[in-house]
Amino acid sequence: MLPTDTVYGVGADAFDVVAVAMVLAAKHRGREMPPPVLVPDPRTVEGLAVDVPMYARILMRHFWPGPLTLVLRAQPSLRWDLGETNGTVALRMPDDEVALSLLAEVGPMAVTSANVTGSPAATTGTEAVEQLGAAVAVYLDDGPRTGGLPSTILDCTGEEPGLLRTGALSVEDVRAVLGTTRLREPGEVDAEVEEAPDGPAGQGTAGPADLVGSVSPSGVAVPATAFRTLSR
Repeated sequence: MLPTDTVYGVGADAFDVVAVAMVLAAKHRGREMPPPVLVPDPRTVEGLAVDVPMYARILMRHFWPGPLTLVLRAQPSLRWDLGETNGTVALRMPDDEVALSLLAEVGPMAVTSANVTGSPAATTGTEAVEQLGAAVAVYLDDGPRTGGLPSTILDCTGEEPGLLRTGALSVEDVRAVLGTTRLREPGEVDAEVEEAPDGPAGQGTAGPADLVGSVSPSGVAVPATAFRTLSR
């Protein structure tokens, strides 16, 4: 578990296939809802995505680091398995010192909100432990997350961006930066939402047949060595 600028996240090295599958299993989440990938720097996007539109680059320049996730066409040569991505990848650079330091060490990480799918996203380490328990190997607790809202998600795979989820970044702020470029509304967007709408923005659910696996934290003690309380 790691802190971000929105809510607490649970994640793993994006190129570790087994670890990514365990992240989905810990959340009781299926492969049809692949996790987004957090990056330490906008330059990392060049190695992970192709055909990045100019409007997406402008949005990165204005809102990264920050609570904006961009769904882009994934680099086809990458050897990773995030789930059923349909050839896309959702990328974000968080505005959090701890998260960015970790990403600088590990590299791109598949990170999703630290909660069981369908439950509120964790804004404290305690809330994350209550939901995920021993399914998470290490908890980095950096105090409460004050925002409480997940990131805003835009589909940037077409000629015009499309709104997939409203979150911590307002639609008005996005439109102000886009200028004359039209922002498609949710009903006009063909792409599937890559990040399940967990937490305050909505409740994502998956049936038992769709789950990657199931890691139930109830009744399993979390080792004391799993906790890392960060001090400033």
